[in-house]
Amino acid sequence: MNKLIAGLCCLMLAVSPLALAQEKKAPSEKQLAHQQKMKDCSKEAGDKKLKGDERKNFMSSCLKSGGPTPKQQAQQDRMKSCNKQAADKTLKGDERKGFMSSCLKG
Repeated sequence: MNKLIAGLCCLMLAVSPLALAQEKKAPSEKQLAHQQKMKDCSKEAGDKKLKGDERKNFMSSCLKSGGPTPKQQAQQDRMKSCNKQAADKTLKGDERKGFMSSCLKG
């Protein structure tokens, strides 16, 4: 009898982790909404062809606020335009820094 009880206990211990491993919770509504927001922000960043730090900063602001505000978008557009102008003029160092500062202000 003792051997039977010991055998059943061993069997239950061996099977219990398998039963727990199969129990998987479905994601909550909040998690699903966050996943969708991540997809949307990532798609928008991809459409804008953002890479590196620009993409990371955009994703961060997008996830926090649901997307860039019109003011943020205007600032991003101005930054892109000034960057392009500085690259076209092949400005470097302090000269570029001064140009970018004045370009972004006005």
